[in-house]
Amino acid sequence: MNMTVWNPLKEMESILDRYHRNLNRQMDNDETELGFAKWSPTVDIEENDSQYLIRADVPGVDKKDIDVRLENGMLSISGEKKIEKETGKGTKHHRTERYSGSFSRSFTLPTAIKADDIDASYKDGVLSLKIPKAEEAKVKAIDIKVS
Repeated sequence: MNMTVWNPLKEMESILDRYHRNLNRQMDNDETELGFAKWSPTVDIEENDSQYLIRADVPGVDKKDIDVRLENGMLSISGEKKIEKETGKGTKHHRTERYSGSFSRSFTLPTAIKADDIDASYKDGVLSLKIPKAEEAKVKAIDIKVS
């Protein structure tokens, strides 16, 4: 018999995620009552010794409809996933779960980055941003001699 450890925080996160997805489905196609975007891409942020890597899932969004800006230390990713054209007269939609409309995500970046060397690429619905660290931000090891 396998034993698993119950993690109440992970379970709560799952419940809240389902709640927010269902709540968003009930809102209008363009914006919620509060004026926020209906959906936003999920993002992974990684760091290594030389750079930060941000990957955003934006499936179905044309790369010309994505805008990436860095302003006053704030990185913003915004864009729009366009609604597919009508499929024809007499077509019935039984379920529509895919999000459409505008989106926006913003992240505060550390000050010690090389802003001019940020590299953006887009492949298979994933936007990847490589943000190199400035020399002063890189971790340096110092050998200590013990006498």
